[in-house]
Amino acid sequence: MDISNELADRLMRLVVSVDYRPSKPKQIASMLSLDGDGYRELRRVVKQLVLEGRLVYGSNHLVLSTGSIGGPQDSVRGTFRRAMGGGFGFLRPNHSGDASADLMEDLFVPPGSTGGALEGDLVEAKVRPSRKGGNEAVVTAVLERARRQFTGTFQVIGGKPVVFLDGTPYEQPVSVGDVRGLPLENDDKVFVEIVEYPLDDGSGGEAVILERLGSSSNPAIDTLTIMRQYALPDEFPDAVLDDARKQADAFKDGVVPEGRKDLTKLLTITIDPFDARDFDDAISLEREEGRWRLWVHIADVSHFVPIGGALDEEAKQRATSVYLPDRVIPMIPEIISNHLASLQPDKIRLVKTVEIEMLDDLTITHTEVHNAAIHSDMRLNYEQVDQFLASPDTFRDKWGEPVCDLLLRMHKLAMQMRKARFKGGALSMDMPEIKLEFDRSGKVKGAFRTENTESHQIIEEFMLAGNQAVATWLDDLGLGYLHRIHPSPERRKLRQLAMFCKDLGLKVENVESRFEIQAVLDMVAGTPLEDAVNFAVLKSMNKAVYGPQTDGHYALDMEHYCHFTSPIRRYPDLTVHRLVQKLLDGVKTPDDPFPSLVKLGFHCSDMERNAAQAERDLIELKLLHFLKKHIGETMEAVISRVFADGIHARCIKLPVDGFVPITTLPDDKYRFERRGNILQGAKEGNRYRLGDLLTVRVAKVDLQDRQLYLEVIKNQTARGESQSASKSSTSKSGSSKPKYKAKRQKERREKKKKHKNR
Repeated sequence: MDISNELADRLMRLVVSVDYRPSKPKQIASMLSLDGDGYRELRRVVKQLVLEGRLVYGSNHLVLSTGSIGGPQDSVRGTFRRAMGGGFGFLRPNHSGDASADLMEDLFVPPGSTGGALEGDLVEAKVRPSRKGGNEAVVTAVLERARRQFTGTFQVIGGKPVVFLDGTPYEQPVSVGDVRGLPLENDDKVFVEIVEYPLDDGSGGEAVILERLGSSSNPAIDTLTIMRQYALPDEFPDAVLDDARKQADAFKDGVVPEGRKDLTKLLTITIDPFDARDFDDAISLEREEGRWRLWVHIADVSHFVPIGGALDEEAKQRATSVYLPDRVIPMIPEIISNHLASLQPDKIRLVKTVEIEMLDDLTITHTEVHNAAIHSDMRLNYEQVDQFLASPDTFRDKWGEPVCDLLLRMHKLAMQMRKARFKGGALSMDMPEIKLEFDRSGKVKGAFRTENTESHQIIEEFMLAGNQAVATWLDDLGLGYLHRIHPSPERRKLRQLAMFCKDLGLKVENVESRFEIQAVLDMVAGTPLEDAVNFAVLKSMNKAVYGPQTDGHYALDMEHYCHFTSPIRRYPDLTVHRLVQKLLDGVKTPDDPFPSLVKLGFHCSDMERNAAQAERDLIELKLLHFLKKHIGETMEAVISRVFADGIHARCIKLPVDGFVPITTLPDDKYRFERRGNILQGAKEGNRYRLGDLLTVRVAKVDLQDRQLYLEVIKNQTARGESQSASKSSTSKSGSSKPKYKAKRQKERREKKKKHKNR
């Protein structure tokens, strides 16, 4: 037997053993006690066994046995996830808790092969080789529907009542039978239950109306429609509220419980958004003998939510709080999230505190986690802190010397930490959030983008430090828990990103490293290309998820990372708090089984994605209602995406995307140039390119399809010196970048004035 065959036998015996956990080749080499040459040989053997079908690569190149998953042409069961548009989806294999199978990469389900499956359905599929390499799946049966209830729009067509379903790929409506006696009118929003699902082509289908939500012309109905569409919970069950009240009755306000570290004399403040709905983190910071001592205090939610009770089960099911523009759907009842576990000023509150000591060069010399009690001295919001940083001396009489000095210390340390983080290779990938402004009646009167100012960055750096410190401690102990994982991007996607940037005229060779990616982001900051390039970078990245794997966080450039700092609104954080508590209590086997953590990680990731999509859809829907009153008005916009049938443009003053069909552009024969993202007409000046600055008119608002249609009045960068948007945005002499940047700066000044007046 030669060395390769012997190594293959050792490897196969390892991966099929009951104790084997999916691992990368480097970890396997350590398990098999291989040296450097042995590791290189192992990688070759793994690739050969994958080609032979005896092994497969799972998520992030974890090595798995094929014993439980079958090979090509075999059946596989799993959860279907539908992609947004395109008619395709993905299948997440599910094998009764088997960790190896659960970590398989999702299988691509091409258009026409979804078998009528909807988001979250349990399906059975055939696995076959893909033309692009690897495997793909064809859904053969829908075994269990994830949802039976949907929102939709009621209409009478040809004398028959029907409902067009929201959030599904069905273009045709479902019938709803006899609706006599119901106060329904055309275009009313309704809540229905499917009794017969449509066929694969979308035809057929029958439903029964459960509830009339209201007129679709009434913006107040938007929130309820989205909540029903995304199956977001409304009220808490009585049993959950009873549990919460018992916790409130048992809590002794104003007392430091025995066994907790008393940090009530430590100067402590909170900094949150001006409209924050929960306050679960606070900061203390001291400078002593050439070193920093940072305390990150996090509300001890685990103290009020016992494992396995009604409170816990409801929190696990919700997995996350949902922050809609006009209301919050909390993970935990308000009596806890807004009272017992809210770090309110001038009250003693229970916390888990991460204490971090570091030298001037940021070398961490000691970390420790305490069960503690604090007394918050002052609640500040981001706008107040930004104003303070601009003029510290003007606040000293109002806030006092100790608080002002603390803020200056916090700013100095956080900016040093932030600079070091980006110097080390971290990415700044945050897309600005959209905030809606409402009038007294609750209707939208405007919107603006939030800015990631230095006050935000102070808290961000300290929360990252707390998360990393806890994760490093738990990883050093070899414990299993839910990490916050951001896998490295695929090289194929990075090559596509590099080509995209080159097509825009950006001077980019490749984007293989974080430094090169960040250089691209810096290159387009403040230019018309900013949103488009940021979106392209995000598309090239994998999504951050929860799981027990120690894969690290690519964007943050952190080997050890978890979510610990928001247990009020994220269930994974609560599970980490409980693990910490078990360690503090001296429990010998504190961690949960690996398969159960895999399952919980999938659930929390899915619920987080569902909540984020619901928030985006509701913001879009409310903005469309607002714009319906502004048909015919003109505004400036930037081309954000280019397609063969038209262009997408993002309005500058009001952050909303609209579509410009190619049929509405000046009469010409257009060709779509994928390289460069251009619609090029035969006539001079008829060119529409990614990043071009436009003057557009609001032409139509389609609430059924949730689409804004725009008409181009003028392409401001199609002629003259600023003809090429990418050239002007990257040239020192170009006129587009200063003009665009000046507009953005003017918006920021106006927004700050509004907040100051509040």
